[in-house]
Amino acid sequence: MNIKANVNSIYKDIKEYSIYPEKVTLVAVTKYVDIIDIIKKLLDLGVTTFGENKVQILREKHQLLIDEKQHKWHFIGNLQRNKVKYIAPFVDLIHSVNKLSLAMEIDKQALKHSRKIEVLIEINIFKEDSKGGYIYEKLLEEIPQLLSLENINIIGVMGMAPDTSDVEYIRDGFRKLREIKEELNLNYFKGKLTELSMGMSGDYKIALQEGATFIRIGTNLYK
Repeated sequence: MNIKANVNSIYKDIKEYSIYPEKVTLVAVTKYVDIIDIIKKLLDLGVTTFGENKVQILREKHQLLIDEKQHKWHFIGNLQRNKVKYIAPFVDLIHSVNKLSLAMEIDKQALKHSRKIEVLIEINIFKEDSKGGYIYEKLLEEIPQLLSLENINIIGVMGMAPDTSDVEYIRDGFRKLREIKEELNLNYFKGKLTELSMGMSGDYKIALQEGATFIRIGTNLYK
């Protein structure tokens, strides 16, 4: 495992493939590593944003790094309403708001902790039954209620590609997600949606070409 080389390779790809590399943040997915020293090594290399998809593990790693400064925790998995309270005190960004009831719970817990929690709206752009996320039409129905929540700050959208080798199919979906973000900005958010979270180890180069600002990388960091 050559983490330094892997990080440098990803940063090189960001510069080469992104349409605006200065806006891109590497989210290091830490579900692949249990050794906190590896996360600290990533910090030493300038990687400061970490993503976890399980609430309990995120809490544990947050506690282990609580004395470290200048890092952020993103929750990137399917979030159950009854577990929001465990991460509400510290999480920096939740990528996966996929229903109004979840957004309302995040809003409720944020208020309890005198916080305003930043979130992304997850959209099931490929309409896969196996993945979470809003169907776009349902999102449009719930936008007025989402906008009324005062303790969350919706800053962008998130999507996941299917497990396929069809590059153009993935590209079309990522492009559509970017277009949806632009449409939502125009019609509802007045330009406040600045973030587009899409792309993982197998498809992040395509995501960068299509405008991703967050790429969620795990496997490629630790190979």
